[in-house]
Amino acid sequence: MRYLSRILPLILLLAAAAVGAQLVTSSRQNQRAKGDYAELNSVKYGLFSIDTWKDQLTGIVTAEVDRFSVSPETEREMREHIAVVLGKMIDEAAAKIQKANSQTTGGKIRQAFIDMFVDVKDVKKGIPEYTDAVMKELKKPKTTKQLKSLVGRQVTEFATKTADRQDHSRLDEVLRGLGAPDAEAARARLGTEIPAAQHGIAWRAGLLIGLGAGLFGLFAWTRGRVAFAALVGGLLSLLAVGVATPMIDMEAKISQLKFVLIGHPIAFENQILYFQSKSIFDVFWLMITDDQPQMKAVAVLVVTFSLIFPLLKLLATTASFFGARAAQGKVGDFFVHKSGKWSMADVLVVAIFMAYIGFNGVINSQLKDLNFPDSGVDLIATNGTSLQPGYYVFLSYVVLSLLLSSRLTPPSRPPPPA
Repeated sequence: MRYLSRILPLILLLAAAAVGAQLVTSSRQNQRAKGDYAELNSVKYGLFSIDTWKDQLTGIVTAEVDRFSVSPETEREMREHIAVVLGKMIDEAAAKIQKANSQTTGGKIRQAFIDMFVDVKDVKKGIPEYTDAVMKELKKPKTTKQLKSLVGRQVTEFATKTADRQDHSRLDEVLRGLGAPDAEAARARLGTEIPAAQHGIAWRAGLLIGLGAGLFGLFAWTRGRVAFAALVGGLLSLLAVGVATPMIDMEAKISQLKFVLIGHPIAFENQILYFQSKSIFDVFWLMITDDQPQMKAVAVLVVTFSLIFPLLKLLATTASFFGARAAQGKVGDFFVHKSGKWSMADVLVVAIFMAYIGFNGVINSQLKDLNFPDSGVDLIATNGTSLQPGYYVFLSYVVLSLLLSSRLTPPSRPPPPA
C-alpha cells in the first residue's frame, strides 16, 4: 500500500501533464479554426456584401428574362402601350416633317401636297393594324430569343460594372491555409471539424479536472510528500491550461434571414455579426500591446494579482511543506500565510462569469431589435456566447488551491484574554 501511495500520484501527475499538453494544443488549434469559420461567415462577405447581392439579384433578373412570354394579360397591356407609342410616333413624325418643310419654298410646296393627300388622322386610324403587326413580330420565337439575349447582355454589363471594394485579404488567407478552393468548401470542412474537436476538448478538460481532484484526494488521504509534490504539479498543470486555453466565446449572428423578391426566395444563413474567443493570455497580450498606457497598467495588474501571486503562493507553500529555508523568512511567510488576500484568481473567475452573463444579456437584448414582425422577412438571430472548457479548468485550479491552502494553514488562535 505504501508503494502504491508513492507510485499512483506520479502516474496521475504524468497523465495530467500529458492531457494538459494535448488540451492546450487542441484548444489553440480549435480557437484558430473558430476564428477562420467566423471570418468565412462574416456578415461583411454576405448580407453586407455588394457582390453577394449582385449575384442573387442577377440570378433573379436572368431567371425572369428566361421565363418571359407573352400571356393574354401581358398582351393586352402591351397592346395598349404599343398603341400609345405608335400614336406619339406618328404625331412626332408629322411635326418633324412639317417643321423641315417650312424652312424652304420647295418644302412648303411638298407640305401643301402632303396636307392635300395625307391626313394624319387617317394614318392614326390604322394603329390597331400596326399594333397587330408589331405583336405578331414580338411573339415570334426568334424575336423573343433576340430580346432575351439583348436584355441578358445588358444585365451582365450592369453586373460587371458593379463591384465590391472590400478587402478580401484575410478571407484569401483563410482559404489558402485550409487549402480549400472556395468559401463554401471551407465552411463545410470547418463545420464538421470544429464540433468534433470541441467534443474532444471538453472530454480532455473533464479528465484533467478529474485527475486534479484525484491528486488532491490522494494527498488528503496519505498526507505524503510524494502525493503533495504530485498535487502541486497537477495544480500547475491546471493553472497553465486555464491560462492558455480560451475561457469564453462571444458570438452574435443571424442564423437565417429569408424573404421573397419577385417570387424568388433570397436567403442568408450563418451571418456572423461578432465573434471573439479569448484566453487569459490572449486578453493580457491584447492589453499589454495596446498603445494606451492605462491598458498596459491594467494588464500588469491582472497578471500580477490573478496569476503571479497565486503561483508564488503555491511555490512558497510547497517550500514550506518541505521545510525549505527560503520559506522561513518574511517573504516566504508572507506568500504562505498572508498573500491570500492579494490573490485574485477567485475574483477573476467571478469576473469572467459575470462578463459572460453581461455579454449574454446585452447580445440577447440587441438581437431582439433585429426582428421584423409582419414584414415578410423571416429573421432568426442567435446568441452563441458560451463559457469554454478553459474556464472550468481554471475554476478547478482555484477551488483545489483554496482547499489545499485551508488544509495546510494552521487555525488561528484566539487572542489571550485582557
